[in-house]
Amino acid sequence: MLPNTGKLAGCTVFITGASRGIGKAIALKAAKDGANIVIAAKTAQAHPKLPGTIYTAAEEIKAAGGKALPCIVDVRDEEQISSAVEKAVEKFGGIDILVNNASAISLTNTLETPTKKVDLMMNVNTRGTYLTSKACIPYLKKSKIAHILNLSPPLNLNPLWFKQHCAYTIAKYGMSMCVLGMAEEFKGEIAVNALWPKTGAVPELKEEKTQPPPKPRSGAVEETFRIVKDSLSDDVVKATQAIYQFELSGEDGGTWFLDLKSKGGNVGYGEPSDQADVVMSMSTDDFVKMFSGKLKPTMAFMSGKLKIKGNMALAIKLEKLMNQMNSKL
Repeated sequence: MLPNTGKLAGCTVFITGASRGIGKAIALKAAKDGANIVIAAKTAQAHPKLPGTIYTAAEEIKAAGGKALPCIVDVRDEEQISSAVEKAVEKFGGIDILVNNASAISLTNTLETPTKKVDLMMNVNTRGTYLTSKACIPYLKKSKIAHILNLSPPLNLNPLWFKQHCAYTIAKYGMSMCVLGMAEEFKGEIAVNALWPKTGAVPELKEEKTQPPPKPRSGAVEETFRIVKDSLSDDVVKATQAIYQFELSGEDGGTWFLDLKSKGGNVGYGEPSDQADVVMSMSTDDFVKMFSGKLKPTMAFMSGKLKIKGNMALAIKLEKLMNQMNSKL
């Protein structure tokens, strides 16, 4: 078998949160180039709804052409980080690249974010990134291609980015500030950068009048709304007090609404009689997946599959309602 001569052949890449998602995607790309991958994540046992563990990721990395070292690491635990770094250096001889990908998310406003979630986001995102960087830096300094890459956003102080999810933005900006500080501190020794995948989920500043779409065909969307309608009650309406409008693209698409303000609630095709509090735009496939529990609204929003205009707090209320309906859909 010929040796791998890719750009990262023989390099050791330490990736937090690499058992699934973007972390694993980066790991697999580096593995194709022949890199040694340290999978530093806390998923040792399969989650019923989220596939992937550090061990299944290790098998995929080996199959892609790289070497793998799975390590159980909760980035909130400094001892687990240090232990994984020591194992990586012992097995591969050093560390060339650190990818701080592990992250916790809750797109909730100030009054709806429990302290437990605030602590989780601060400790995983900001503190975890800082501690993992600190543990890897002595070894990165010895590498000729030393890099730290944080999966975090550009530092934009427009209040728009803080308004609906202040705690999350602070925690992610903490990661970005690590980039800013460490890039300057280790200038000439370690390149420190941030990567923020484009999602298209940019908050809208103005309402746009939509054109009435063609009459929809019957199908999965209509069936979903029928089941939703059957699930409505005065209690649900009283607890929600919001009107939702859905702009759906694809088969059975068009404009639909879910009225959880008027007595008993209502759903239907077309625009609601009163102005919607929240307008959600997505494909019909993603809409059906979302209401059946196969796609989390939070993840759909962050990946750009779902665009939201209006009151984010009311959008989050709908997510809670979906969780109650999943058993019926």
